[in-house]
Amino acid sequence: MLTIGDLSRRTGVKVPTIRYYEQMGLIAPAERSEGNQRRYGRSERERLSFIKHARDLGMTIESIRELIDLSAHPERPCDQADRIATEQLKSVRDRIEKLRRLEHELERISTQCSGDQIRDCYVIRALANHDLCESEH
Repeated sequence: MLTIGDLSRRTGVKVPTIRYYEQMGLIAPAERSEGNQRRYGRSERERLSFIKHARDLGMTIESIRELIDLSAHPERPCDQADRIATEQLKSVRDRIEKLRRLEHELERISTQCSGDQIRDCYVIRALANHDLCESEH
């Protein structure tokens, strides 16, 4: 059995986050020692590692909850899990595209400045006036 600190060190998940996941019902409430200390077993460590990996991939708590529910039924087809992963992939690709537009705009405005003083700074003018942007970002 692991204490919450041991579980945190082994999984890389902070103690308050472990408590939060417990409150959210993503991991089962911990058993308690006679001294009222939380105790976690292998299954909680594996579940927490699953959750951490999903969070590292940017998945929402609701998506993770769905995946946990699906994993409790190994005989079911995996189309729902595939759908969740595909939706997350689309979300990541959308964010990447937005970041590319932001990168382009920041590169553009940072190279337009030819003034020596703030009153002539293109960066400041562009941030104050969205019409100076090349595209919507």
